[in-house]
Amino acid sequence: MAQVPAATRTLRVLRYLAAQPEPVSVERIARDLAIPRSTTYHLLQAMAEEGFVVHLADDRRFGLGVAAFEVGSGYTRQAPLQRIARRPLAALVDRTGHSAHLAVPHGRDVLYVVEERAPGRPPLVTDVGVRLPSHLTASGRAILAQLPPNQVRALYPDREAFVDRTGVGPGSPTALRAVLSETRRRGHAVEDGEITPGMASVAAAVLDHNGLPVAGVAITYPVDDGQRVDRDRLAAAVVDTAAALGRRLHGR
Repeated sequence: MAQVPAATRTLRVLRYLAAQPEPVSVERIARDLAIPRSTTYHLLQAMAEEGFVVHLADDRRFGLGVAAFEVGSGYTRQAPLQRIARRPLAALVDRTGHSAHLAVPHGRDVLYVVEERAPGRPPLVTDVGVRLPSHLTASGRAILAQLPPNQVRALYPDREAFVDRTGVGPGSPTALRAVLSETRRRGHAVEDGEITPGMASVAAAVLDHNGLPVAGVAITYPVDDGQRVDRDRLAAAVVDTAAALGRRLHGR
């Protein structure tokens, strides 16, 4: 360990930033970790070049970047989250009669890692291994709504970061902030025809021990088959399932 002090310090800075509720200054990082200020600054510069931190110049602070977000996503994909999710998702399908899926963050996308299809329901675009834009999906919005604002800004800095599928959905940082604010107020995320016309979804985030999102649980249902859908009931079932997965992920 004595031969790789820079690597050790870099990992300490990364862990420290992950534990903070908001971006912090170089001076505070250096003080709290007992690392010289100049060394801390050089470490942060290197980490920013690789995307692990983002420099918020106006605030003179540093926060986690997209690469750190992707590392966390990689852990989620390799951890037993998919295995422990299968039974709760199957129970969610039985409870609601609609197909359910689990997605994890992957940059500006969500990656679908588990799908439980309801009997008699058609296949969905959210098949295992598919990636879709987070800002257009219920799962992605549930995840984004639980991220610190600076991380959302790093992912969606301008209009160029947004893609379109069906002509509806947020296309700017301002529009996305409004969607995420409403998602937090409501307690769950929704999407209606923004991925597939005639299909809608409700979703909730699975949170880790730090209260940060590691996945989204969603169910997708048709909105044009003549059947009335009680979305509040579906949302309550999804929120319950996401909370249960969070507890299981923490070993409780």
